[in-house]
Amino acid sequence: MTTRSCPCGRSEAYEACCGRYHSGAAVAPTAEALMRSRYCAFVRGDAGYLLRTWHPRTRPERLDLDPRMRWTGLEILATGDGSAFHSSGTVTFRASCRGGSLHERSRFERVDGAWVYVDGEFLDQ
Repeated sequence: MTTRSCPCGRSEAYEACCGRYHSGAAVAPTAEALMRSRYCAFVRGDAGYLLRTWHPRTRPERLDLDPRMRWTGLEILATGDGSAFHSSGTVTFRASCRGGSLHERSRFERVDGAWVYVDGEFLDQ
């Protein structure tokens, strides 16, 4: 049996990578790890995880994901702060999908010690 690597682009299996964050067994230790896990949640259609990891002041009441959207890859282009020693950070990434890509600089903050997504700025639009 072959284990497929996590959709976030890491070589680990989903369960050992983003799956542990999605299940609640662990929390993302960095802004980049949270970004990767959120991308993976988009791939898997896990709106609940996306809402749970969204900052309370910017989180929408609900999130309707398009089941026809097919995400095909994530490339982390840059990170700023966002480690265990920071209270905020940024991750610039390109997420590819059938028919195009999304280039964004996302902002993250810690809330009660856990990283959450605040908002993002679309680049190259």
